[in-house]
Amino acid sequence: MTHYGKVLVATALFALTACQSATKSSSTADVSHDPETDQCGASQYQNLIGQPLTSLDNKRFDVPVRAIPWNGAVTMDFNLRRLNFMADQSGKISKVYCG
Repeated sequence: MTHYGKVLVATALFALTACQSATKSSSTADVSHDPETDQCGASQYQNLIGQPLTSLDNKRFDVPVRAIPWNGAVTMDFNLRRLNFMADQSGKISKVYCG
């Protein structure tokens, strides 16, 4: 294997390792009820998981809200005070988080 091949393999392994650790940290942050990471109050709305995304139409919120349909395009700005409801393919809420 050439020098470039070894570098390419090493880079790929580092990239996969970084992806795996990022996934673990984001999933643990969602479960936490730490006031610093739950500034939007997402922990109060975990009971809506499994409900249709349209069930949010008649609700009022004290913080900005974003309802994200399956494969919906959203901006990449991060706002800890914004409440996000993410839907799965069937249109049901699959995740509630701040960001």
